[in-house]
Amino acid sequence: MPDMAFRTSVDLTANTAGIVTPNPFWLASAPPTNSGGQIMRAFDAGWGGAVWKTLGTPIQNVSSRFGAMHVKGTRAVGFNNIELITDRPLETNFREIYEVKRRYPKHGVIVSLMVETREEWREIIKRAIDAGADGLELNFGCPHGMCERGMGSAVGQEPALNERITGWAREFSTVPVLVKLTPNVDDIVPHGLAAQRGGAHGVSLINTIKSLIAVDIDRFVPEPRVGGLSTNGGYCGAAVKPIALHMVASLAREPGFKLPISGIGGISNWRDAVEFMLLGCSSVQVCTEVMLRGYRVVEDMIEGLTEYMKRHGFSRLEEFRGKAVPAFSEWGDLDLNYETVAKIDANKCIGCFACVAACHDGAHQCIHPPSEPPPAGKTRVPIVDESECVGCNLCQIVCPVPDCISMVPVDNGFQPATWNEFTSEGKPLRPKKGAH
Repeated sequence: MPDMAFRTSVDLTANTAGIVTPNPFWLASAPPTNSGGQIMRAFDAGWGGAVWKTLGTPIQNVSSRFGAMHVKGTRAVGFNNIELITDRPLETNFREIYEVKRRYPKHGVIVSLMVETREEWREIIKRAIDAGADGLELNFGCPHGMCERGMGSAVGQEPALNERITGWAREFSTVPVLVKLTPNVDDIVPHGLAAQRGGAHGVSLINTIKSLIAVDIDRFVPEPRVGGLSTNGGYCGAAVKPIALHMVASLAREPGFKLPISGIGGISNWRDAVEFMLLGCSSVQVCTEVMLRGYRVVEDMIEGLTEYMKRHGFSRLEEFRGKAVPAFSEWGDLDLNYETVAKIDANKCIGCFACVAACHDGAHQCIHPPSEPPPAGKTRVPIVDESECVGCNLCQIVCPVPDCISMVPVDNGFQPATWNEFTSEGKPLRPKKGAH
């Protein structure tokens, strides 16, 4: 990277559908944005914006509400909740919104809303704007509790309802309107387009995924347990990031979709945030990581994003937003003649043979123990049979030593050819490997 890159002056100002914030890091609508006091502490910590916990007719929540999936010693890789929208009086919420905006005029306060009728939408939108909301987020995503009442994902799963209610919001609102999309659909694109037809200024995604997090195998009740019963909740946390990235990218590459995107789903650090921005997001929203670690996680996010931009010579977010979208394609467009093989660095290998086990039992049987014992004091390094290696990179994934195994491109003499080109034009394909 050129030396000039490190002298780049970085501006983190974000603009999502006309909502301008000091940086792209927003708190998602959830327990961390349940009150004005919380949001003011978050702004003091460095958050650029916050989406207020969803307002509507206040409800009664249950106890317990949260569950988590722990994987091999890593706690709360996935998170589940059955908490609903605000259970605090609307008057209290609106009073606090006003106070937050009075004290933090340069920060973004976006108010999440969920009601039923056209008149209820008219009233609550007016009250939110009168309180000082910089923007609105229509919650069409909640997969539990509210959907049974004809709201949340019950709206988000029906493009016609999405479009109609979005149209009401645009009619009543004088500030930008974002539509929060549910991931509980087969294809996100029709739902993003429905929001666009309804007049939304932007979309946010993903909301939580309908789920059961666990089962108590002694009490015979799913978690979280409310007395002797449980129900499905909303799945979130680091584990949902791949699903969120796919849905964001699917919308971002859709030629007919033109709206800004606020990305949500498993964002735990600055690298996650950059990935969402490279796929087209102008802001990112965080919830679970804050619930697990507190508001100050944003400090590392801001520092990491700043250094990333300096390293690559970016001065503004727009210079790299969407930069990875053109590389997201369909399987039929991938080059079938592109070939890699695994290379093991003997100086880094610790002889654990994790790659051997994975290759033999889970892949294509091309990595083997050495036939001869190593010289005295040397590590037994597995051998890669390159004639059989298909370049699947499972060995690289299971290897515990960073950069010990590399996937090295091979010049096989074949010109690029995709499946589509093979079937339509008869372009030649390289011989198969590993197909015993």
